[in-house]
Formats: sequence, structure tokens, C-alpha cells
Amino acid sequence: MNAEKVTNHIVNWLKNYANHANIKGFVVGISGGIDSAVTSTLCAKTGLQTLCLEMPIHQAKNQVTRGQEHIAQLKNKHHNVSSNLVDLTTPFEAFKTIAPKTNDLDKVNLSLANTRARLRMTTLYYFAGIEGLLVAGTGNKVEDFGVGFYTKYGDGGVDISPIADLLKSEVYAIAEFLGVTTAIQNAAPTDGLFGDSRTDEDQLGASYDELEWAMKNYDAGKSVNGFKGRELEVFTIYTKLHKANLHKMNPIPVCEIPEELKQ
Repeated sequence: MNAEKVTNHIVNWLKNYANHANIKGFVVGISGGIDSAVTSTLCAKTGLQTLCLEMPIHQAKNQVTRGQEHIAQLKNKHHNVSSNLVDLTTPFEAFKTIAPKTNDLDKVNLSLANTRARLRMTTLYYFAGIEGLLVAGTGNKVEDFGVGFYTKYGDGGVDISPIADLLKSEVYAIAEFLGVTTAIQNAAPTDGLFGDSRTDEDQLGASYDELEWAMKNYDAGKSVNGFKGRELEVFTIYTKLHKANLHKMNPIPVCEIPEELKQ
């Protein structure tokens, strides 16, 4: 992949989309991870208004530090970048006090993790509304169209997706070209939604490199019969997650009413 050409293509795409929509720029949620760092940098390079929004909820200190270092770097390089901090810990805790209780802690923890993502989406759209900006998504191709590793109407609720056609390895290549901070490039990917140290690989059961391999083979029409050992395990993981999360990737089902029933 030619990182320079791909970068220029995405930046021009972002600029043209915003100009044709008569929108001033973009708002991006900054997590301290590679995807949001690359997305915000690409938005900044358009020269259009780029608002970097920090939205911590019991966030690990190293994630916060990485995000702040990235924002400082962007501001130093691009005059069009601004930032804001909205600590969502208090509203999140307030929600927990009124949420129905259940003994199934796994379901509770997952629902609360998704609630974090949805609170952030709501906040992003609040700022997008008052500033006249587009919400730029930070999902990559493996997450958005492979295993569906995102929250429906959370981090999946966006206006545009500038890096959704890039594999994770390609995102890293773009990050290196853009000069994203070393701390972010070296950090283990994590969604940071559970308030602990679990990584994406811990949750998915496979690394992004493995999932990219599985995605390419799945899209090529391969089946589990062609693999064994770790390859079989990874391919099975990918296939299971892909099928389980198609409801996120496919359009919302609409019950179409036959015209004769409306007469």
C-alpha cells in the first residue's frame, strides 16, 4: 500500500464530502488508540475545523495520557484543530443507579459497556449539532465489516467513515506515515469500555493480523474444511463473530406492506 497516496485520497474525500454538504468540518472522539488518532489526523489535514473530543468514563490513565499527547501534537501542527473534554463518568454512574438490576453479571457488564459507547455517541452529536460538524467514525474494515466489533448506535453511530476500508495493518501503516505518537502506535488495541486492562485480542480471541487473514479467506469463499490447528480456530472465531454481528452491518430490516393491504 502506498501510504502517501492513500492518505491524500482520504483527505481529499473528506474535504469534498464536507464542502458538498456545506459542513464546516468534523468532530472525532479521541480514545488514545490508533484508529481515533489516524482519523483525527486525516480530518485535521483537510484544513477544515476539526474538534477532538475527550470523553472519559473511568478511563485508564495511560489511555487519557496518550489521547492528550496526540491532541497536543495535532494542535501544534494544525491551526484548525481544537479540543474539548467532557467527563462522562458522573452521568454514567447516574444511569447505573436507575438501571434495572439483574443477577446475570455478564449481561449487565456488556450492556453497561455498550452504554458507555452510546453516551459518547450522544455527546459527539451534541457537539456536531452546535458546531455544525460531521461525526467522523473511527472504525476500520475488520471491525466494521468483518467481526462487527463495535457498539450499535454507539461508536457505530457516525456520519462518515474515513478509514472503514482500511485493514488494521493498513491503519498502522498510515499512522506511521502521519507520524502518530509512538506511544499510540505501540499500545495494545483496546475499546476501553470495561474499566479494566482487557485488550481487543482478549475479547475477540484472536489478533487483528489473524482476523485479517481469516477475513480474506472467508471473503474468498473458503470453509473450515480447509484449515486445521490455530488456523481452524481463528477461522471459526471469525466466522462465528461475522455471522452473529451481521445485524450491525446490514441495513435495518423494514417490514414492507403490500400495497393491496393499504387500500
